Amino acid sequence: MDARRAQRVSEALREELAELIGYELQDPRLAPVTVTGVHLSPDGRHARVIVMLPDEPEERRQALAALDHASRYLRRQVAARLRLFRAPELHFEEDAAGAGEGRIEELLRRVRKAREKESGPVSQ
Repeated sequence: MDARRAQRVSEALREELAELIGYELQDPRLAPVTVTGVHLSPDGRHARVIVMLPDEPEERRQALAALDHASRYLRRQVAARLRLFRAPELHFEEDAAGAGEGRIEELLRRVRKAREKESGPVSQ
């Protein structure tokens, strides 16, 4: 899978998983969970899903257990919604401190790049 397609699929996976976990799963252990990123393997068979978890260690453990329990359901739903021939196997990992901020920086960098294309260089 080429890098551009992998990036598009990763972003689509992140959006769908965020919606599924945030709004459609009824498990109360998943209420404080937020999907911050998805990293797709080069062959597209595995996806590392980066999630922000609660601060309490017991709640964190329960949330990861709930995500692992729901992973087959989430994989089926993602495959159907994105019409993927082969849906990647989902592996959930805790977001390291500050990784969410890295996501914000990446989005800001994209916005700046888009503005530069529209109107020339933007001063910072």
